[in-house]
Amino acid sequence: MEENTDPTPEEITAEPMLQLFKHMHLRPELRAVSQPFGVLAREVAKLPRNPERSAALRKLREAKDCAVTALLWT
Repeated sequence: MEENTDPTPEEITAEPMLQLFKHMHLRPELRAVSQPFGVLAREVAKLPRNPERSAALRKLREAKDCAVTALLWT
């Protein structure tokens, strides 16, 4: 069984936006695209809390959503 690399409940409590970077529920091909964004989001969440950090997390989520959608595009 694959190791769970979703943000932990503790990480999500500290930064609620990390819940938007869960990926273990996705099909394997979508998970492979989404997972690196979650890794980067965890690093961004370590920065000082301020409006720019929030903007970075929002834009990273948008980029993740676009990447997943690009894979699904027909």
